[in-house]
Amino acid sequence: MQFSLRFDFRNPPFADGTTADRYAAALDMAAWADGAGCDAIILSEHHGSADGYLPSPLPVLAAMAARTTRVRLRVSAMAGPFHDPLRLAEDLVVLDHLSRGRVDVVIGAGYVSSEFEMFGVDRAERVRRVTELVTTLKAAFTGEPFEYRGRRVSVTPTPFRPGGPPLALGGSTAKAARRAARLGVGFEPAGPQLWQPYREELRMLGRPDPGPQAAVSAGLVMLAEVPEKAWGCVAPFLLHEMNSYGAWLSEASADPLTPKYFTVAGVDELRASGRYRILTPDELVADVRADPGRSISFSPLCGGTPVETGWESLRLLDERVLPRV
Repeated sequence: MQFSLRFDFRNPPFADGTTADRYAAALDMAAWADGAGCDAIILSEHHGSADGYLPSPLPVLAAMAARTTRVRLRVSAMAGPFHDPLRLAEDLVVLDHLSRGRVDVVIGAGYVSSEFEMFGVDRAERVRRVTELVTTLKAAFTGEPFEYRGRRVSVTPTPFRPGGPPLALGGSTAKAARRAARLGVGFEPAGPQLWQPYREELRMLGRPDPGPQAAVSAGLVMLAEVPEKAWGCVAPFLLHEMNSYGAWLSEASADPLTPKYFTVAGVDELRASGRYRILTPDELVADVRADPGRSISFSPLCGGTPVETGWESLRLLDERVLPRV
């Protein structure tokens, strides 16, 4: 079984505890995950969110790197248009050394209108800015001097991992898929039907075919002894996450595919969406045995979920699922 942990660090007003508590708990959970065989810890970024959504994932990943030795540390996705290419290159190279080559970066074009307003970036510049960012990062990761906006620059030190942290583009259109192929980076599609345009463009360019898309998570899983009781505890937090993302996507008209997130009226509609599943350990074991190659995603602090509840889910995973799969 492949499994990952995802953190958003949302702390809405109705949640218990402080944002500092959530950061501390996430670092402890990362240390646990490293020893439990977790494949990746995934952070994203958003800006100016009233619930404190993580705006700066790299410092958190640096702290996690200091507490772990083997788990991959992934940003998915980083809002490319809002980053200075040279400063981001330097930060990623330092993180590459701190983690000894365990960092992966997915770069998105952004979609939340208020974030473009916050940074004074025209949405029409998204493609140009992302293209420049990826081109600059790839050049910087060679460790050699390169041309940047008409001047000769160097990013030091040379990355720990030859070629630097692996890069990918996130995207929800065939154009984004083909752009990733032309830029020579990986691709994280919003829907499975976008993987084929990426492969086709790579083949047309004479580059290696990456083959079928790797297993992706179908949604978030939480474990509980009594799922119905757990739903009563965590439903407000899961609703908060679903509707917060749904409002952003609806406002931006960002995803022409069936979105992963959309606004829902209540818990019944949330549960029917299938985006979140609360299972017993036995149910998860049965799922994994039926499909051993599946990828399972856990978000133990999702939307402001209490720290104790998140830990209980991970304890059940550790004690009653992992030994059996």
